[in-house]
Amino acid sequence: MSSTTRAWHLASRPKGMPTDANFELKEVALADLAEGWIRVDNQWLSVDPYMRGRMNDVRSYVPPFEVGAPLEGGAVGTVVESRSPHFKEGDTVFHMFGWRESVTGPAEKFNKVPPLPVEAHQWLGNLGLTGGTAYFGLLHVAEAKEGDTVFVSAAAGGVGSAVVQIAKAKGMTVIGSAGGADKCAWVRELGADVAIDYKAEPVAHALLRAAPKGVDVYFDNVGGDHLDAAFAAARNNARFAICGMIDSYNGGEPYAFRYIMRVIAARIAVKGFIYTDYLPLMGEFYRDMGGWISGGQVKSRETIREGLEATPQAFLDLFSGGNMGKMLVRL
Repeated sequence: MSSTTRAWHLASRPKGMPTDANFELKEVALADLAEGWIRVDNQWLSVDPYMRGRMNDVRSYVPPFEVGAPLEGGAVGTVVESRSPHFKEGDTVFHMFGWRESVTGPAEKFNKVPPLPVEAHQWLGNLGLTGGTAYFGLLHVAEAKEGDTVFVSAAAGGVGSAVVQIAKAKGMTVIGSAGGADKCAWVRELGADVAIDYKAEPVAHALLRAAPKGVDVYFDNVGGDHLDAAFAAARNNARFAICGMIDSYNGGEPYAFRYIMRVIAARIAVKGFIYTDYLPLMGEFYRDMGGWISGGQVKSRETIREGLEATPQAFLDLFSGGNMGKMLVRL
């Protein structure tokens, strides 16, 4: 007989900023374990800005969420039952069946955490999609190197804070943008040479003052005026890694890229990317990030919300700057 679990569902597609009405918490059946399947009780859930795009019925690099179906996202949990020779009860795994308390599925959909002495939630943060996105975007997409001047937007967020620390570990000068004095203070604690408070003055003015000779690399989490500022401040042959544009995820007026013509004169390379592009390099990532964490060069900070019921609001708070570091839900 099947047991049940609670899972958040997409009740309707949002128009603009999502609201509570777009989400519904429902009880769903857990299938009996087939041969080669495992059952996992989730302990940590991740909410990330990219999930907003999946709520729209548009073609993208991942299929859209279906209305009336359970939502998905990163999660870490414990194996509580196994019919797979590759997992045993008590194993800690990370997977993409978040927004719910428990899940059963084929063993190949789950990843056993590597044997590193870190807390479980790190596999959703600096050792997971968040840290991997920062690592691959900075070092492989933008090809950042020692001596470069790097500008990173949303530097107090999960990805941005990892970019700041990786860049410093690699001997770069870092300018980070964040909203408010507290977040800017933390960005400086992470090692940034300059922290720009985008709420206090126009980003372009502040960036040109912070980097009068320009920037070599821009890591974009925001788009909008931050991307404009990076075009204005770019040195010749600057490289832009376009990770996300949270400014536009909920609609609004189209952008006017005032300085985009500099892409020609300065020979700027602009490249979008996603984390899964670099899955063959995960061994390299675990080696380097694991070493930086063990050596204290990369530290984490989390904004933690308690209980499955808190998941939608935790997600919505990403769009109003409600997080310092990685946003997580603890079950």
